[in-house]
Amino acid sequence: MRIALTYNLRLSDSEDEAEFDTQETVNTLASAMERLGHRLERFEVSGPASRTVARLEAYSPDLIFNIAEGRRGRFREAFYPALFEELGFAYTGSDAYALAVTLDKQLTKLVLSKHGIRTPGWQFVEKLNELKAEDLRFPVIIKPNFEGSSKGITQDSVAETLEQAREKVSQALARYPAGVLVEEFISGTDVTVPYLAAVQNDHDGVLSPTEYDIDPAAIAGRKYAIYDYELKTRKENAVKVRAPAKIPPKVAEEMRTMSTKIFQALDCRDLGRIDFRLSDAGVPYFLEINALPSLEPGAGIYAAAALEGVHLDGVVNAIIQSAARRYKIKDGKRQGKPARKTGPLRVGFTYNVKRVKPALDGQAVEDSEAEYDSPTTLQAIREAIASWGHEVVDLEATAELPSVLASTPLDIVFNIAEGFKGRNRESQVPAMLELLDIPYTGSDPATLSIALDKALAKKIVRQAGIHTPNFQLMHTGKERLNKDFTSFPLMVKPVAEGSSKGVVSKSVCHSETELREVVKEIVTKYQQPALIEEYIGGREFTVGLLGERRPRVLPPMEIVFLDKADKTPIYSFEHKLDWTDRIRYDAPAKLEPALLEKLRAAARGSFMALGCRDVARIDFRMDDKGRIYFIECNPLPGLTPGWSDLVLIAQGAGMDYRGLIGEIMAPAIRRYKEREARRAADESALMKLAMEKASHEKAAMADEKAGTVSVTGSGSGSSSSGGEGPVRMDMKAH
Repeated sequence: MRIALTYNLRLSDSEDEAEFDTQETVNTLASAMERLGHRLERFEVSGPASRTVARLEAYSPDLIFNIAEGRRGRFREAFYPALFEELGFAYTGSDAYALAVTLDKQLTKLVLSKHGIRTPGWQFVEKLNELKAEDLRFPVIIKPNFEGSSKGITQDSVAETLEQAREKVSQALARYPAGVLVEEFISGTDVTVPYLAAVQNDHDGVLSPTEYDIDPAAIAGRKYAIYDYELKTRKENAVKVRAPAKIPPKVAEEMRTMSTKIFQALDCRDLGRIDFRLSDAGVPYFLEINALPSLEPGAGIYAAAALEGVHLDGVVNAIIQSAARRYKIKDGKRQGKPARKTGPLRVGFTYNVKRVKPALDGQAVEDSEAEYDSPTTLQAIREAIASWGHEVVDLEATAELPSVLASTPLDIVFNIAEGFKGRNRESQVPAMLELLDIPYTGSDPATLSIALDKALAKKIVRQAGIHTPNFQLMHTGKERLNKDFTSFPLMVKPVAEGSSKGVVSKSVCHSETELREVVKEIVTKYQQPALIEEYIGGREFTVGLLGERRPRVLPPMEIVFLDKADKTPIYSFEHKLDWTDRIRYDAPAKLEPALLEKLRAAARGSFMALGCRDVARIDFRMDDKGRIYFIECNPLPGLTPGWSDLVLIAQGAGMDYRGLIGEIMAPAIRRYKEREARRAADESALMKLAMEKASHEKAAMADEKAGTVSVTGSGSGSSSSGGEGPVRMDMKAH
């Protein structure tokens, strides 16, 4: 079966990502599915939904194994299942309705109260003045209403007086404005009951209750026995799951009976988990339900399933089989559902091959083919495309390419060709492809031309409200220096080159004499103007983006300069030849949330202002005041495995090389399918016209057989001349 594993990857220890899954969890689930004999692709869903849709449409899975939490909002867990249903994909787990209800603790309690389920007393509060003192039974615990993973629950969450409750509710609302639950605190222990619908037992898939075995040293000095956020995250190694829970058999049976009723009432599918509070008197109280429970190694669902003889692979298989039965998937195919068109596609691969190795020889720099790709890189891309089931057709970007393209049947083209010469060189191959109506990866000719011209790109980005260093062009080196430059150092580089060509240590100029000498060298060597810009002293970042109109911004990478003696460091051509001891790549970069968001906004704004598509890498500098400056945009970034900046950025985001190539290719496949749909619609319209024409001709022939009408006359046959000719009409009698 072709399975897509959809998830949010946890990249940091921040509370915002507490519900996301670690790389270990993703790897564990992926390995289990592969051992079960399924073909699996990983889909990290952070970023615009359009990107996820494009990738799913390109892959066309038989089933989606969904553990994605969504990123924001009260209905975040419901978002992806709703999207899958709209797209017509089968998926594991509960539907959007059940996930929306169960994420809302207040609404869940209201629904279950109609079914006689015992819960602690509670109040839902959106504004502090809604807190009603007369309805409170102290102590109470204050928790976010729309959060999981114990977010917002600490030892300080318990209030023993009305004054404390008001203070804690006020603080909680400041962090979680969607609303908080003020719930009677039950003195006792936490017990959970997992659920696997496919497990056949006497409780319709409800498994044995489990509890948390916590190292006493980790909770020494705590006043309240609760499984809070600290234990779930920072002290997770001090917590183990015990199955079955050490509770009386009668209580365990009551919990399983209650759980069966709850799972049925809320229409949970495939899997789930219910959290109970077992009071000191042995009475179970429902707290909340998780219809999208954790599947991390060591989770309670595995421990409880093991008691039924079902271990890790069996748990994963049970989830898959439960969903497969629901969607009537047999032998990997959904019964009664038209098969989706899947590969292979004929993918043209346009490139320029590097035959002259870039090098430094004293002061001389050999960089004539620095932007081209080595045979090793080309083979890696070839293999990555082919691994998605496509046929790869090599198309080296030589002078013969136009005739080769015109005579080669292709579905799409994966383009990394740099072109032949001139400042529009990167747009040459895409322009040919557009002329031939062949969908291709990457930006269109206009964007590629603009982005290669660094001065023009800065003008456009600056108009979009994004900072750029002050700059000017020099064509000879004799021009007057702009008054915008108030002091040295200044930076000099070719205006239309990539791969740091022309950016060397002497590109940072500390005097006007130095600057004019470097300008003359650049103009002479590269036969193009030189770009002069302010040197922004500060941290350097590069940001990868994937997608179309609303791209996914990958976590930024910082280029960390290690030579403290160099007061004006730059990411130079020398660094790209040998960077091991002079720079370090931090991927993802270590940034405060506010600065990270500023950088992400600048990257997204630059991408959209320049009209980029599918993929780009954008370079920034940040000054000591935290201001973000756009340096340049590369919409044809390098793809050398383990080396190129974009590849390192993707690795930092948990994306392997094959996945990166698939992400770049997916929007082009979507465009190909749109083109095919248009062509099919045009053919259908033409066929309809042809049929209508044939029908009219058939009717005319029938009329002709049924009778004849003949009119003859003089001249034009006009009666105004007064000379009417003879008229004869023969009609068959009816």
